[in-house]
Amino acid sequence: MIRRWSLLLVLFAVALQARAGEVTVAVASNFTAPMKEIAAAFERESGHRVKLVFGSSGKFYAQIRNGAPFQVFFSADRAKPRTLDADGLAVPGSRFTYAVGSLALWSPQAGRVRDGAALLQSGDFGKLALANPRLAPYGTAALEVLRSLHLQAATRSHWVQGENIAQTFQFVASGNADLGFVALSQIQHGGRIERGSAWIVPASLYQPIRQDAVLLPAGADSAAARSLLRFVRGKHAAAIIESYGYRAGR
Repeated sequence: MIRRWSLLLVLFAVALQARAGEVTVAVASNFTAPMKEIAAAFERESGHRVKLVFGSSGKFYAQIRNGAPFQVFFSADRAKPRTLDADGLAVPGSRFTYAVGSLALWSPQAGRVRDGAALLQSGDFGKLALANPRLAPYGTAALEVLRSLHLQAATRSHWVQGENIAQTFQFVASGNADLGFVALSQIQHGGRIERGSAWIVPASLYQPIRQDAVLLPAGADSAAARSLLRFVRGKHAAAIIESYGYRAGR
């Protein structure tokens, strides 16, 4: 009996490998940690392989418009996938919101950030990092927070801007900035802040950061690409997404 089960398992593994494919995915840098975890779970379950490329959504958008061979695009916003869809550069009907992001004011120093609004109003800090609002949705959200608090002008001399949210995080983590607006997913896992101190910015101070994914024409005939998108909309991926402080879109 044991020998028969072993043979069945081997045949199953061979069959899985025979139908396995590879999908190349462009992923917004704020979603790096959850996407690595999702991809690993997907590979174990499906037998497909996932090639991940992380970076600025703005740069990916430009590259896709210029023919970059990505098969799936996980953007940090809704606007770019929607425009690709409208311009015929995405597979019709494939676009969906995979996560809704949250913003945090963070310092690697324990106890440094308690009431973020009061700290920003006090001016008692050095450099304040935020992502470039022209390139990164989390930078746009940070600017909305400062405007909501009427602190845009008062804090401007403290600003240091990252090209994307990953670089912004590095400014703070390396000590080149005292504080920074980062994605909650960069500092939280399993429902707790993993390092330093943070103020999770109230959602009333900025527009929801809805992040959309879309299937690109290069992935239209890829079983691996379509299977990955189904997996991301499922319960397993939703649990991973929410563990990093996002709300799952589905």
